[in-house]
Amino acid sequence: MAPDLLASLLFKSLMQTLQMVAIAGVIGSIIGLPIGVFLATSGKGELFPAPIANRIIGLIVNAARSTPFIILVVAIIPFTRLVTGTSIGTYAAIVPLTIATIPFFARLVEAAIREIDKGLIEAARAMGATPLQIVFKVLLAEAKPAIILALTMTMVSLIGYSAMVGAVGGGGLGDLGIRYGYQRFMPEVMLAVVVVLIVLVQLVQSAGDWLARSFDRRNRKN
Repeated sequence: MAPDLLASLLFKSLMQTLQMVAIAGVIGSIIGLPIGVFLATSGKGELFPAPIANRIIGLIVNAARSTPFIILVVAIIPFTRLVTGTSIGTYAAIVPLTIATIPFFARLVEAAIREIDKGLIEAARAMGATPLQIVFKVLLAEAKPAIILALTMTMVSLIGYSAMVGAVGGGGLGDLGIRYGYQRFMPEVMLAVVVVLIVLVQLVQSAGDWLARSFDRRNRKN
């Protein structure tokens, strides 16, 4: 393949991948964040005690997380068609990517919040803070670096998922690698796709690590 044609295809596919990852990441994290907070604060004796709801939502999240992504893509094709009017292409791929993001990010947020010292919560309660004030001014504030790292991990996973949807006509770098690198036996295309994906993951990971360090109060004190 001519270098200029390969560069053009790579750029177009990269833009599709970035679009899928950005939209799915934003929507999925917006929905997943409150779910994660609820899972971390709704157990017995916690800020918003609702153990039954906690157990039900936890089961749903676990079921969604345990479903292999490629199976999820196929299983929700009717829903994808309902939302986007099609089951192939970049916009159609955003639907399963978003659904996969929500439980993944929710569990990471839950873990980040549960790592916070319980003494801070008790101290806030003793000072008369309401449960919502504790969530926003204590839990989310203290867990911010961990949540940023969780979002970074989510975005990195989304990049991998976005490559997988190429196998079912989802567009992006994965689709380019399969159509040209695999089906048309062009190893140079496959190699270029792999290199671009590695660079993209490295950039996202580095940016997330830097943001997490900048919001970490311990680093500010030092």
